[in-house]
Amino acid sequence: MFEKIDQKKARLDSNRPLPTYTSRSLHEKLILEWIYHSNAIEGNTLTIKETKVILEGITVGGKTMREHLEVINHRDAITYVEEVVQNKEPLSEWQIKNLHRLILKGINDDYAGTYRDQQVFISGAKHTPPAPYLIKEQMEQLMNWYEQETTQMHPVTRGALLHAIFVGIHPFIDGNGRTSRLLLNLELMKEGFPPIVIKVENRLDYYEALDKAHTQEDYDDFIQLVAKEVEDSLDLYLRAIG
Repeated sequence: MFEKIDQKKARLDSNRPLPTYTSRSLHEKLILEWIYHSNAIEGNTLTIKETKVILEGITVGGKTMREHLEVINHRDAITYVEEVVQNKEPLSEWQIKNLHRLILKGINDDYAGTYRDQQVFISGAKHTPPAPYLIKEQMEQLMNWYEQETTQMHPVTRGALLHAIFVGIHPFIDGNGRTSRLLLNLELMKEGFPPIVIKVENRLDYYEALDKAHTQEDYDDFIQLVAKEVEDSLDLYLRAIG
């Protein structure tokens, strides 16, 4: 399944380091699209241009404070992901809570970085997340699985499964989707892949693949969806270097 991806990744690696300005502009483009699409999937109404000007420090009239904070917080969470990658830190529950704390900072400080204490339901999904008293145990199981069973997996599979299992547990009151996509890109970036963007226009396929994973324990559709986005990001980089 990943033969083409691995070939493209090898081509990209053979051209590293990329020219400084090429690398910087690709990075800025992907970060902007990552923030815009990840927030839009969750219902943020800002356009990509509005997202860009907020990142530049300008307030957009007629938009809520929450929508502004979702952009700023997401940028800060991505910066944190980049620091984790740069420092080669192993994934931990503490990191996951830190990521979530950044996502909800100033939006819902009571629950930022704290596992939920209430039952939640995912709108439009057949899957129901576990009861609050099961979260600690299921998160520990997730971390044990990650540490013991994923070392030989292809990074795309590992990242996709981490995202899918985490969001199925839905450990937080809010911000699970954004956090899961940050975790997915964290795994990819650790292995030298560019970050991917799950696009808002693919939201239905994304949700359906996740629901199938959670209700049937069939992760193939979701892994394939992630693999397609990985290839898209690699293609963007390869076009830039010619």
